[in-house]
Amino acid sequence: MIEYNRYSWWKTTFSWRGTALSRVAGRVLLFTFYASIVQVAYSAAVSFGLFEHLFGIDPVAHSVLGSLLGFLIVFRMNASNARFWEGRSSWGQIINSSRNLVRTGSEYSKESQELAGLVTGYVICLRRSLQGLRDTEETELYLSDEVRHSADTFGNPPTGITAAITSWIADQYRAGVFDSVIVRQLEEQLSKIVDSQGACEKIQKTPLPFVYVVMVKQLIVAYLLTLPVVLCERCGWWSPVLMTVVSLGLFGMEEASVEIEDPFGTDHNCLDMQAFTLTIARDAGQLARRAGKRSMKVQPTENHSTSDLAHASTKSFQSVQ
Repeated sequence: MIEYNRYSWWKTTFSWRGTALSRVAGRVLLFTFYASIVQVAYSAAVSFGLFEHLFGIDPVAHSVLGSLLGFLIVFRMNASNARFWEGRSSWGQIINSSRNLVRTGSEYSKESQELAGLVTGYVICLRRSLQGLRDTEETELYLSDEVRHSADTFGNPPTGITAAITSWIADQYRAGVFDSVIVRQLEEQLSKIVDSQGACEKIQKTPLPFVYVVMVKQLIVAYLLTLPVVLCERCGWWSPVLMTVVSLGLFGMEEASVEIEDPFGTDHNCLDMQAFTLTIARDAGQLARRAGKRSMKVQPTENHSTSDLAHASTKSFQSVQ
């Protein structure tokens, strides 16, 4: 995701990076060239008095197609934006529930570092899964070899890690560390994380219906193919210029909708899930370290080490920033 100054009007207006210009430039030039050919043909027809009746389509009839196309493109953009916002909301829920899960679990258990590692490993694995990488790479610092091997046997590795978190909660309950109330609270937060994972996977695996997407593209082509015939008589050699502007707008809006339709990709305007996972890693590590320090104050005779996870997560987060 591109961070930008929303108050810098001119800089934003003339930006290239993160815009649809690079993707639609070829199509815009193609239709501009087509409009020029139509204008040349119209000028020749006027000069020689041949086939002049083929030009000058009634703009009222053409505007009906334009109105329909505008409605469909707006609907297309709204649908894509709704998917983008739902993806961001789901990751917001994952961040909040991860904090609550580690915060509560760390306060009542001495194994806070293990819980923080499981949660951090889970969100990293989820990020990679949503980007089409179904493995447990990048989690070596946070997960044990046993947990990673078990997760790799799942068709959905993040689900395997949530099973490991549930096992950790159950072990603490059997050992008498947690009571039923704490277990219920932790499982409630874990369930919210899993629900948000399901919402993200729903967006990833359910694109907009093909028949609708094709219809929008076909109407754009039909509108732009007939536009020069409407403009050539009234606008003259300004028609290729107008074609450039109109085609840029139509192709640009359609391409922007395509890009944000899947907010979990690696394009410039997709969600910055790398920052999300680093935020969770930082917060989980710091919560675990805080719980470890409190435990040392309560039991000063025991030898407690500081959380390497917290230091590593915080360091990696600061280096990215």
